[in-house]
Amino acid sequence: MTYFNLNDTFNLLSKLSFRRFWNGTKVYMSYWLSRITGKPIQWGYPISISFEPTTSCNLRCPECPSGLRAFTRPTGMLQKNFFEQTIDDIHKEILYLIFYFQGEPYLNPDFLDMVAYAHKKGIYTATSTNAHYLTEEKAKKTVESGLDRLIISIDGTTQDVYEQYRVGGKLDKVLQGARNIVKWKKELNSSKPFVFFQFLVVKPNEHQIELIKKLGKEIGVDQVRFKTAQVYDYENDPNQLIPSISKYSRYKKDSTGKTIVKNGLSNHCWKLWHANVITWDGLVVPCCFDKDAMHQLGNLKTLSFKEIWHNDNYQQFRKELMTSRKNIDICANCSEGLSVWED
Repeated sequence: MTYFNLNDTFNLLSKLSFRRFWNGTKVYMSYWLSRITGKPIQWGYPISISFEPTTSCNLRCPECPSGLRAFTRPTGMLQKNFFEQTIDDIHKEILYLIFYFQGEPYLNPDFLDMVAYAHKKGIYTATSTNAHYLTEEKAKKTVESGLDRLIISIDGTTQDVYEQYRVGGKLDKVLQGARNIVKWKKELNSSKPFVFFQFLVVKPNEHQIELIKKLGKEIGVDQVRFKTAQVYDYENDPNQLIPSISKYSRYKKDSTGKTIVKNGLSNHCWKLWHANVITWDGLVVPCCFDKDAMHQLGNLKTLSFKEIWHNDNYQQFRKELMTSRKNIDICANCSEGLSVWED
């Protein structure tokens, strides 16, 4: 779930042209008509897309295929010319662009140039980072790029707790990176990017929830938010990550004591109508839960985005989702319909 404060909401709405508004209206209407009729109807184009800058990452987080180096798909960097060609094709309909899927975006040397390009097209831009590369220079360039939202992943307030999930990470670098961004926003008299600490609540850090709120205020980020953790082998939880505080867990025990996902997996999903993901090498996949790009709905190296969005593969996937969502592997651990809590 995405949250906005008043300034952030106004910033997003300022990007809303008539064409984007009408596109969003068509998407919303077709989604609800699909739910009513039980048949996949798709009008318009996505409101939001995620573009993957890279699959490379400097950390080794235990539930992340990028961190575990566990991909079957190749590792690589999004090329700027390919990105620009794709954006040129769809920017009039797209309202929201997320520069993130897997990997650490700042490892791509052209990342901020691509942000600036999307910004010039009037698209609301966001990214998520582990903040290890937010040097003075990169922080200044980030603010200058026009980035609208910066999510800083910080899953602990002390090094010993932080590194239990962010394996290989240095908390002091994260905090310094956040300070650099806050500093350059002030130096350049910019209200952007909207910066928030994202705290992935897991068992080793759940006792630091109040501490991260305090730390966020001290550094001067705009908000602190909490996210439920995805655990692949949640029935066994080998890394002991599922928190004991039910509010911050996407899992629960059933009447037999078995661990299950809270989401009931109804046969509908808003994401399949309003958003999608593009990998660094041009594969179009349904959503961010298809981390290894196993459900390839098209390839932008051979077809245009608009051709892919309405092709037979996409329609078939939407039909399967509306028929028996629980049988789609990437849906099994989905948090759709569950809240992400914020301070």
